[in-house]
Amino acid sequence: MKIPQSPTRRAFLRSSSALLTLPFLESFGAKQFQYAAASAAATPPKRMMFLSFGWGPTKESWYPDINTTGSNYTLPAGLKGLMRHKKDLTIIQKLTNQFSDEAHWGSTFYLTGANRYAEPGQSFSNTISADQVAAEVLGKETRFTSIQLGCDKAEGSGHGPGLSLAWNRQGKPLAGLNNPVAAYHKLFADDKTPLAQRQAMLRQRRSVLDTVLENAKTMNRGLSVNDTDKLDEYFQSVREIEVRLSKEEQWLDVPKRRPTELEEPQDAIVGYEEVKLMYDIMVAAMQIDATRVLTYRQPVDTFIRSLGATISGHNMSHYTNGARRSVAEMRDEKQTELLAYLIDKLKATKEPDGSSLFDNVSLSYGSNIESIHYLKNCPTIITGGGAGVKHGRHLVMEGAKTPLCNLWLSLLQGSGIDVNSHGDSSGAIKELFV
Repeated sequence: MKIPQSPTRRAFLRSSSALLTLPFLESFGAKQFQYAAASAAATPPKRMMFLSFGWGPTKESWYPDINTTGSNYTLPAGLKGLMRHKKDLTIIQKLTNQFSDEAHWGSTFYLTGANRYAEPGQSFSNTISADQVAAEVLGKETRFTSIQLGCDKAEGSGHGPGLSLAWNRQGKPLAGLNNPVAAYHKLFADDKTPLAQRQAMLRQRRSVLDTVLENAKTMNRGLSVNDTDKLDEYFQSVREIEVRLSKEEQWLDVPKRRPTELEEPQDAIVGYEEVKLMYDIMVAAMQIDATRVLTYRQPVDTFIRSLGATISGHNMSHYTNGARRSVAEMRDEKQTELLAYLIDKLKATKEPDGSSLFDNVSLSYGSNIESIHYLKNCPTIITGGGAGVKHGRHLVMEGAKTPLCNLWLSLLQGSGIDVNSHGDSSGAIKELFV
């Protein structure tokens, strides 16, 4: 048997017939060998989290006074649960997606900023989401390039078309894990299928892919311009499959790590406790470096019903005064309570160098819908130290239609992603960093 001379992703003792996982050794460069990456880096990796809820918040009690900016603003009632983290928050107003015209679509274009009519003759098109731009860089060394979390019956939660918050480079939706049980098993549970059988299955998938590619290449002659474009898009999708297969092959014989402080969920959990458990899973996934990019398209209908409401999220979103507004305000307060809980966990989870997950993550929270069915002022909170943002402030953009994508561009650049634009961005928000 041979012990690796330096800590690698495959830190194991090997022989011709056995594979033993090494313990986490201090000699590997950290008090605990946290990461499954290429080496235990002196500086923890950057991470990004994008959280979104569907129907917008209660305008009268969620947004700070627009005339009080800087650090001396007052947290409104809907955000009071974040008081202990106020110095670590940035609340931004007057961000918008100029192409949004669907007041029921809280997340479809949230991270893309796309014009749904950009393709001539089509009534819907999309582009790559900010999380997937980040995943192309931050996800190279982790088992999962990115993780998308969602919720069952998302259509009742004001999110609009899509399978998660994430869209690939062809503007196609990426599927999400819609409950904590699915998320836990995807991230932490090992496949019980014998290694040799999994290797054979992977070879078969590669063989099928090679055959499809060979057949597709013979079709490339004599096609119209439109058909050529469609075939190019198809080839790009195939290339993405090749990348996924290569990554799967790379990690095939590496056992998954299970978080020590998170029990496997056994039953279907919905509403408030569902969101809380999803937050626990997200933190655990980053703690063991299973992924560095996560999105979460959160429930609304099941969430408010778990709080005792008897109306739908859509009816709640049409509040005026009375019962509907009371439900809307209760929803805001409970969502804020859970966001504070997540920040608590990020701050309490330590990295090998003594910093916390919170110090190295960029977290955004909001929606494409302002409130009721308005679209001109996307509710936006960002926190975490990963993007280098100077927190503790309430910012109001000067332009009434400052692109929401300016924020995504800023966070991407601040997280070390070399990108000059995103969606309909007009430039980074410099005020975030000074």
